[in-house]
Amino acid sequence: MNYRHAFHAGNFADVAKHLALVSVLLHLRRKETPFAVIDSHAGRGTYDLGAADSLRTGEAEAGIDRLRDISGGPEALTAYLELAQQKDAYPGSPLLAARLLRPQDRLVAIEKHPEDGAVLLETLKPFRKARVEIGDGYARLPALLPPPERRGLVLIDPPYEAEDEFTTAAHVFTAAYRRFATGIYLVWFPVKSTAEADGFCGEVLAAGVAKALRFDIRRQAEAGRLAAAGLLVVNPPWQFEEGMRENLAPVLPLLEAEAHFTTLAEN
Repeated sequence: MNYRHAFHAGNFADVAKHLALVSVLLHLRRKETPFAVIDSHAGRGTYDLGAADSLRTGEAEAGIDRLRDISGGPEALTAYLELAQQKDAYPGSPLLAARLLRPQDRLVAIEKHPEDGAVLLETLKPFRKARVEIGDGYARLPALLPPPERRGLVLIDPPYEAEDEFTTAAHVFTAAYRRFATGIYLVWFPVKSTAEADGFCGEVLAAGVAKALRFDIRRQAEAGRLAAAGLLVVNPPWQFEEGMRENLAPVLPLLEAEAHFTTLAEN
């Protein structure tokens, strides 16, 4: 499966994933001590929803575009919508993270494709504490852990282009977790096959994870389009699930989607 992000930016899966990302970052900001964010597959950082790639799929129309009129709401939802409020440009995960960094915090955004990496460099240039690496996120991630800050978030959000990418992602998570077991991890995955998704989650848990929550979002199946996606949240912040349910309450009806939370490991 090829999930090159320019085709899918701002879709229902992005909305859910980025709400979770903002929620975790707001949690980390509640303590004065610094934190690091490492994004292993950062992409371009920003996406033109009026460009041909986005218009060809029209997925943003069934995603972020349906949320434009929401006003007020829980903290993370309000923050996310403020960060994503531009009409034609949609922020990817590294730009969302960069905008929520404090002076003491730090972002490392890794992107393998040189063309996307060049755009990412320009996108993050205004943010002094954001660093871009052009390289293989799978290879670089374990070497960047543990971060000097000893607090942080690791986002693993690959395109799942290769047939064995679920296995690769699980192996890299295991290597990362063994070096930084106290970090918060968000591991995104498409759900094309229930058995494949369940197997992937099992591989991740086999790393010895003590606490993990699985969050799935699903829309009615449409021919040729991704209908469901999942997010593994390892070491979720206190009351993360409750907060996400509250944030999603006004969102899910507009997306015509449903969400399911499953505790996979709990100390």
